[in-house]
Amino acid sequence: MWKEFKSFALKGNVLDLAVAVVIGAAFGKIVSSLVTDIIMPLIGILTGGIDLKGLNFHYGKASVNYGIFLQSVVDFFIISFSIFMVIKLASRFKRKETVKEEVAEAPAPTPEVALLSEIRDLLSAGKRNEADPE
Repeated sequence: MWKEFKSFALKGNVLDLAVAVVIGAAFGKIVSSLVTDIIMPLIGILTGGIDLKGLNFHYGKASVNYGIFLQSVVDFFIISFSIFMVIKLASRFKRKETVKEEVAEAPAPTPEVALLSEIRDLLSAGKRNEADPE
């Protein structure tokens, strides 16, 4: 059992996933700080100093703090948009690298494929000549 667990835990995918979780947590902290410390104060300035966290209403002894919920929704959209942009940028760079590798690794056609392509071209040219009566 220990041997199976060791082979599972040391597979590349599991280690990659562990690294991704740690980096994701650190990235989440950075983006949360960006939203809390920079973006939301700027939004507050643009909206005339409205603090969403302070919005609430009271009904009897109950207090419904809908402002905190609205703040969380805004945070979610900003964080998800930031992550989307980072992933889009990373995939663009990866796509460029993949295209360069494919262009560099394009093998020359085998002699059989070259011969078949030549036969195809000759047959195609012959059909065109038959279709054009002189």
